[in-house]
Formats: sequence, C-alpha cells, structure tokens
Amino acid sequence: MQPPPNTYCHAAKDHPFHGPYHDFEYGFPIADDDNLFGRLLLEINQAGLSWLTILKKKEAFKKAYADFSIEKVAGFGAGDRDRLLSDAGIIRNRLKVAAAISNAQVILELQAAHGSFRNWLDAHHPLPKDEWVKLFKKTFRFTGGEITGEFLMSTGYLPGAHHEACPVYAQIASLSPPWMH
Repeated sequence: MQPPPNTYCHAAKDHPFHGPYHDFEYGFPIADDDNLFGRLLLEINQAGLSWLTILKKKEAFKKAYADFSIEKVAGFGAGDRDRLLSDAGIIRNRLKVAAAISNAQVILELQAAHGSFRNWLDAHHPLPKDEWVKLFKKTFRFTGGEITGEFLMSTGYLPGAHHEACPVYAQIASLSPPWMH
C-alpha cells in the first residue's frame, strides 16, 4: 500500500536526497550521542531554509563540525567560529554557529549528569510536544517548536515521521522507538 500523496513518505520516494533520508534515517531511533547532536545541529540549521538544502550540505556539516563530535565542538573557540562562518559548504549564520557550540557544551553537562544525551532524553520521555518544547527552550539555544518537534520526530521520540501505509513505518515499529511506549 502506498502512503497518501500529500505525505513526506510519498514525496520522498525516489528523490536522490529525500529518498535515502526517508528510508534510512527519518524517524529511526538514534542511540549514539554524537549522532543525536548531529541531528539537532542539522535541524537548527534548517530553520528558515528547506530540508533539501540541509540534506545537500550534510556531509559538509559533518566535516565542518568534527564529525559531530560533541566533545570537539564543545571546545571550539574563536578561530573555529571564524572558520565556520567562512565555510561556504554550510549555513554561515552567527546565531546557528553559536548555538551549535553552546549546545555541545550543554550536552556535555547532560552526559555528566545522566550518563548520555540519550539517557537525558529517555528520562523525560514521554512528554507531549509542548512540554518538550518548553524543556528544549530552557536547556538549549535556538530550539523553538518546529526545531524541537522535528528533532524529536526524526529521532523516534514523537510519532508522525511516517504514514502507517509507508513500508518504513513497519521497520521503525519493529525497533520499538520511544514514542511507541
């Protein structure tokens, strides 16, 4: 059964960037803290832009932000900020660059207190979206409702990434993402 034509599941089919993201990343639970941080960083950078722009720049983001290493990004200084702001391969926005570095530092604190970023997320699950948004706004920089919602949906903490008729939905359900509990 095909998902309805007005869904991301339908629109992503056979697209060179959306297709692989939809089929192998979107909505799948992420256990690794660096990968969770990378997804948060990408969602923050998407604000005001298309997701396609971010998908096309994903590898450049990974390279620019030390393979999404929380520890390395948390230690970025003025020279790194300048380098990021002059890197045409990524989004060169001062607020987004500052948020990435600050959020990495916050995640280090969360890891120290909870063992991992994922453990911190799990400790707050389940929350309704509006409570997640309040928590993220209090904890991180540059995380409004859309960014928080997409981050949590794309990492398996909120439902809605895939239509039930989408074959990927069954794959994700078999992984028992947090939103199913």
